[in-house]
Amino acid sequence: MKKIYTVALVTILFAACKDGKTNTETTTKNTMNTTENPLLVASKLPYGAPDFTLIKNEHFKPALKQGIAAQKAAVEKIVNNTEAATFDNTILELEKSGTLLQSVQNVFYGLTGAHTNDDLQAVQEEMAPKFSELQDGIYLNDKLFKRVKELYVKRDSLVLDPESYKLLETYFEAFEKAGANLSAADKEKLKTYNTKLATLTTAFNKTLLAANNDGALVFMNKEDLAGLTESQLKSLENKDGEGWKIPLLNTTQQPLLQSLEKRATREKIFMAAFNRADGTKNDTKDIITKIAELRAKKGALLGFKNYAEWSLQGTMAEKPENVFTMFNGLIPAATTKAKNEAEEIQKMIAKNGEDFTLAAWDWNRYAEMVKKEKYDLDESAIKPYFEIKTVLEKGVFYAAEKLYGITFKERKDIPTYHKDVMVYELFEENGDQLGLFYADYFARPSKRGGAWMSNFVTQSHLYNNKPVIYNVCNYPKPAEGDEALLTYDEVSTMFHEFGHALHGFFANQEYPSLSGTAVARDFVEFPSQFNENWALYPDVLKNYALHYKTGEQIPQALIDKIKKAGTFNQGYSLTENLAASNLDMKWHTISPDFTISSASAFEKDALHNTKLDVVSAVPPRYRSTYFAHIFGSGYAAGYYSYLWTEMLHHDAYNWFENNGGLTRENGQRFRDMVLSRGNTVDLEAMYKNWRGSDPKIEPMLKARGLK
Repeated sequence: MKKIYTVALVTILFAACKDGKTNTETTTKNTMNTTENPLLVASKLPYGAPDFTLIKNEHFKPALKQGIAAQKAAVEKIVNNTEAATFDNTILELEKSGTLLQSVQNVFYGLTGAHTNDDLQAVQEEMAPKFSELQDGIYLNDKLFKRVKELYVKRDSLVLDPESYKLLETYFEAFEKAGANLSAADKEKLKTYNTKLATLTTAFNKTLLAANNDGALVFMNKEDLAGLTESQLKSLENKDGEGWKIPLLNTTQQPLLQSLEKRATREKIFMAAFNRADGTKNDTKDIITKIAELRAKKGALLGFKNYAEWSLQGTMAEKPENVFTMFNGLIPAATTKAKNEAEEIQKMIAKNGEDFTLAAWDWNRYAEMVKKEKYDLDESAIKPYFEIKTVLEKGVFYAAEKLYGITFKERKDIPTYHKDVMVYELFEENGDQLGLFYADYFARPSKRGGAWMSNFVTQSHLYNNKPVIYNVCNYPKPAEGDEALLTYDEVSTMFHEFGHALHGFFANQEYPSLSGTAVARDFVEFPSQFNENWALYPDVLKNYALHYKTGEQIPQALIDKIKKAGTFNQGYSLTENLAASNLDMKWHTISPDFTISSASAFEKDALHNTKLDVVSAVPPRYRSTYFAHIFGSGYAAGYYSYLWTEMLHHDAYNWFENNGGLTRENGQRFRDMVLSRGNTVDLEAMYKNWRGSDPKIEPMLKARGLK
């Protein structure tokens, strides 16, 4: 997932952050009385990376407030300029206005997501409405919009270079989308909505983190955990007392259910995850209901039928109807395949001498048995070949080197925010510096659930900035002294998130607002999903799939089994994804006068009315109450993006397969024509120009086993 912070609309549109030594130094010199705050002076580390040896909790609030003040002053200067509006004195100055604030926010949001604490959460709660008010003060400013509009109207006569032209268009569209054309009274109402939404979103994230942590289960009887290896048990030893502590991941299904033999234990863990934020002290139902109803009112105020219709402006899908059309085309095939899979699993339960009806907490365990019987493939036989650092360096990095010529060097001299974080420096094929990469892979209580990519520093020629990028995952941390071995799904996630990172590293833009991953939500997942394909590419797999004890290369017979099982369980996988995506769209297509009397009933009806509950053992990947993508991040009315871009990534990989596969020539062409373009060109045209045709859905259907 590309992490998108949503203090307001503009933060969604401009996911890239504005960093720069020059502007930061100027702002600091002109407005600060002290240089004691490391967030307010240029970092002395390579690439301007944040110096976590100096940054303390108490530095953030004053730095954020200083950043807000600096941006307000810069905007006021633009508005009060008596000279006629020009690109330089309006658009360029607006682009530069938030440099200090964004550089502080990059670090702040990095920590609040990956390593938060009570102090940071308190700052987040206090500052969220202030960030919203700041954005409204900019994008609902009549005088500022007048200057932007004057330039937009005569844009074709301004003789701008293509990227500057695109920046002007992007700002104008952002102003319009934000409500710049509303009446004064409606603008005040919108400001109220935005402030409330910022506060509610922050409250949701804080409550969900507590729900994830408090939902962890402690088992005192080792027999209850039968099926887990001694290594797994050792890693789960309760550091707060006796017994074994099972943490909750952000998804509905929990990885350990695949191994646990006792059905009562599986049910207990599943229900703890399923109800973590429903009926507990960390209940989020009231919060998400308020968010959905406020968003509906916001959409209506801005002239749309619902929030989704407003939100989908500028995306490839364009409108909710197109998203639902995609769902309707996939649901019958997905649920039919899931039904067939459920029947196979039910037979396996009986074959195993057990007599019960398949439930969600049984699926993973008995599906694994079916896979072993059908394909002679056992997950436990695969994991020894997927040691985490070997996967990263000899798999993820190796594929990037073969495709794009880039190389990597670990930097143990760069300070990090947690001891588990690794740092690498990236170099171009000719030896030129490319950027810094932070890898933060292990779960911990201070980290929100899921996996994501974001920037500490965003690429920009305007500020001569090279990217500093981080990937965050939530892999279970092994016990001290044990190796960290990954499942294949976790390997795929590592490739996925580094695909986002490559999109950021290869950015080649003047302006940070158009740089790298600052693209539509239903395109941003394309480079990341596409990069997953290299995890099973023969040359790559053989290079990194080495037994952690012997160094033996993964046997070809095992590779063949993995590939043969590629379409296994795809009915379940697609249905759980469709269920979550559908929930997202249903929450965000309610009308402004619709009252949600019960969040649970709304969720149940949303699944039933679209026939996504026909296989009761397949729950949504996320229940509404812990759906952080849509209630705590920037994917509201946007979770469909994963399915939308899935078609692109399978189609793109099909092109590679038909044109020589993993070669430097193919990689360079993809980098030059797609990964390096940021948001500077029309995305559909960009893809078609690279591909030579419109994307086709057949490769996706084949990969899913639906054709």
